[in-house]
Amino acid sequence: MTEPGNKGVVGFIGLGLMGREMVRNLLKAGHAVRAYDVVAAAIDTAVADGATAAASVAEAADGADFVITMLPDTPQVEEVVLGPGGLLEHPPVGRLIADMSTISPQAVQRMHEVLRARGIGFLDAPVSGGTAGAKAGTLSIMVGGEAADFARAQPYFAVMGSTITHLGDSGAGQTVKLCNQLVVALNLQAVSEAIALGRAAGLDLDRMRTVLLGGSASSWMLNRLGPAMIAGDASAGFRIDLMFKDLRLVQELAQGLSVPLPGTALVTTQYVAARAHGEGANGNQALFRVYDRMTNQRRD
Repeated sequence: MTEPGNKGVVGFIGLGLMGREMVRNLLKAGHAVRAYDVVAAAIDTAVADGATAAASVAEAADGADFVITMLPDTPQVEEVVLGPGGLLEHPPVGRLIADMSTISPQAVQRMHEVLRARGIGFLDAPVSGGTAGAKAGTLSIMVGGEAADFARAQPYFAVMGSTITHLGDSGAGQTVKLCNQLVVALNLQAVSEAIALGRAAGLDLDRMRTVLLGGSASSWMLNRLGPAMIAGDASAGFRIDLMFKDLRLVQELAQGLSVPLPGTALVTTQYVAARAHGEGANGNQALFRVYDRMTNQRRD
């Protein structure tokens, strides 16, 4: 494994909207990247940015100091890590893996134990900050796992994020990420309701947003997604489908711990409604379209 300040070889698996920007920042910092994705065009994009193409998970890990996975959901991560031809069979030479997806904390703990028995370090390191944060290298990275493994991964995390926190044992990073997503979804619901109410009252919504940003109602969601919600722009960044998946994970964790989350249950039903109306591939701010339909204010 490279020492802090030196450059290493990163196997990167999962080159979606977030992953491709994270790869670009690793490359800009001077790290070599071996890139793999099931979508060939995504590999081509990474190669155009300076990465080396990998034809498989095993090839991405071959000769790597560190492997990062950035995938849609728990089953994909489990397949890449534990499945045939995966990282358990073909670990990187540095014997350290970080999953930066948002997946089940319980699954993370299971994978951690299997990998640790083979002498392979495994960190759960989900991120927050969206595609803008991934592009700027300012992600918040929430990390669970052994402290020594966290220290080894720091040179790589440092070029992708600006807030990097070791939160405890395996699964702690994913648990904090799910708490983050709970707050995000409920905040987005609150912004949607405020816009729906202000619109019904005939207010200038841009002026209302400016006022709210100047007081205690200010939030990242209001600042970054409020304009798109007001304009009726549902273009994809972080998709409705992905937030719905995250809320499912929140509720699975809460049920296992016997923690009631009535607010989360309510906003989840609104994500169900959004997906039922074909909004799944739209950006997270498309939750406002649920309120458009409830108030008979269709804009499509």
